[in-house]
Amino acid sequence: MGAVPNRRLGSVRGVPMSSPPGRRARLSSPGTGRSSSEAREELRRRLLGLIESNRVMIFSKSYCPHSARVKELFSSLGVECNILELDRVDDGANVQEVLSEITNQKTVPNIFVNKVHMGGCDRTFQEAAILGKKVMVLDFVVPSPQGTSWGLGGTCVNVGCVPKKLMHQAALLGQALSDARKFGWEYSQQVKHNWETMTEAIQNHIGSLNWGYRLSLREKAVAYVNSYGEFVEHHKIKATNRKGQETYYTAAKFVLATGERPRYLGIQGDKEYCITSDDLFSLPYCPGKTLVVGASYVALECAGFLAGIGLDVTVMVRSVLLRGFDQEMAEKVGSYMEQHGVKFLRKFVPVMVQQLEKGSPGKLKVVAKSTEGPETIEEVYNTVLLAIGRDSCTRKIGLEKIGVKINEKSGKIPVNDVEQTNVPYVYAVGDILEGKLELTPVAIQAGKLLARRLFAGCLEKCDYVNVPTTVFAPLEYGCCGLSEEKAIEVYKKENLEVYHTLFWPLEWTVASRDNNTCYAKIICNKFDNYRVIGFHVLGPNAGEITQGFAAAMKCGLTKQLLDDTIGIHPTCGEVFTTLEITKSSGLDITQKGC
Repeated sequence: MGAVPNRRLGSVRGVPMSSPPGRRARLSSPGTGRSSSEAREELRRRLLGLIESNRVMIFSKSYCPHSARVKELFSSLGVECNILELDRVDDGANVQEVLSEITNQKTVPNIFVNKVHMGGCDRTFQEAAILGKKVMVLDFVVPSPQGTSWGLGGTCVNVGCVPKKLMHQAALLGQALSDARKFGWEYSQQVKHNWETMTEAIQNHIGSLNWGYRLSLREKAVAYVNSYGEFVEHHKIKATNRKGQETYYTAAKFVLATGERPRYLGIQGDKEYCITSDDLFSLPYCPGKTLVVGASYVALECAGFLAGIGLDVTVMVRSVLLRGFDQEMAEKVGSYMEQHGVKFLRKFVPVMVQQLEKGSPGKLKVVAKSTEGPETIEEVYNTVLLAIGRDSCTRKIGLEKIGVKINEKSGKIPVNDVEQTNVPYVYAVGDILEGKLELTPVAIQAGKLLARRLFAGCLEKCDYVNVPTTVFAPLEYGCCGLSEEKAIEVYKKENLEVYHTLFWPLEWTVASRDNNTCYAKIICNKFDNYRVIGFHVLGPNAGEITQGFAAAMKCGLTKQLLDDTIGIHPTCGEVFTTLEITKSSGLDITQKGC
């Protein structure tokens, strides 16, 4: 990139401009005869005018070394910027005072990019250095076997976290309606759920998010290409659009963030008649009686909200629930769902799906076989939802042509601690990484830090330890750190202390909801000052509870620190400040009062 030419807009109050690159802003003095408040307001208006009219506006002082660094940064990136040297304008002190009122920042440099206040030197080096780099996003959704596709934003926004949480909320509202009568709300009419109303509202929201991402890319001058990308040689890709038209692009660096798609069973009728989470959230009709195949968090979350809106739901499980999660917690999640109407078929796998009737929904016959013997069963459902896992989208993007290694079994990509593949100019983030968590916020954090390392001289790496997450089942399960099984494997059982309790949310008491169903557990390393290495909670708003404690775990949370913390009463989260009973004691953990 070449330097920005030193284009002079003119002098400021007769002071000639020289040295640092960039255009010099002119700030005329307000006319005489104004009151001090009027003059100050006029100065504020003029400053805001400079901020509004320039892509990059730097308020600086000619002798400030930090200001000089920022000017050199934008110059090296080829980004045109406007500079106002406060020590070279009359009344510069007043200018800085008004700037302080606008930004709450008293120092220089004071920088705005695209009308947004960036801050000072350090913050700008983190963020603004990316300006001037030519960036392109290739985003293409291969339609599901049922023909479903979606807009910009990836799995989370379109067919994952966002619509899932909204449908979970729909189910919770149904439960709240039931509770409401106990709290004095009187209504006689029969309440029913309308699937089409819900999906239309959710898809409208998702559409607004898609549009927002498009605008954001445009504002940041990122080229968006709705085409399927595939490497053809080093530093070169082929992009194929929906019409089959091919375009070739070259780049110095590539970031792979292709994510995963739902896996199919490989049996008769699966792709023809079954749906996945790719299809469910925009399904134009109510799915009716549903078989959910799988025991993943996707399976349990979908089964939970479908049952919560009043549907007949069965979950077919091959082996254990929530593999990789704490198994005590997983079984409690399943037990609660079973008590609230979800049926479980354990140790069975489908071997055939046959269409009996077409329709919206139609009728499907499912034949399933026991995993422990010759027994087979069959049942008729309106919808079969497969949630048996996801496969990385890495096998059909030409990685073999440039030598990027992948795990042949899983399709995952091994990377080093800076998300770099074995090919130095190719990086990867998100669900396609081998041995890393498959969570959207993890991918966002890794991508953000990668960009800062590549272009802003930062060194910070993504920390994949103690990442919190939540399973949005009917009774939410939040966790951070190690499962009990993993903690025992790593630290040995004799070196751990597990504190636990059942609890009964106050909101559930009047509504006569399940007593002593919610559960809290922490796992502590006895030989590291009883540091909390595993945090687990099953209860309402578990995600909100877990997020706060995750920050504490990042800071080295110990059992003593929990004991020293005064709880907020009455809340679910406060149980972690009063944990006394250890698992090893065998004492009763039933809650006796509030």
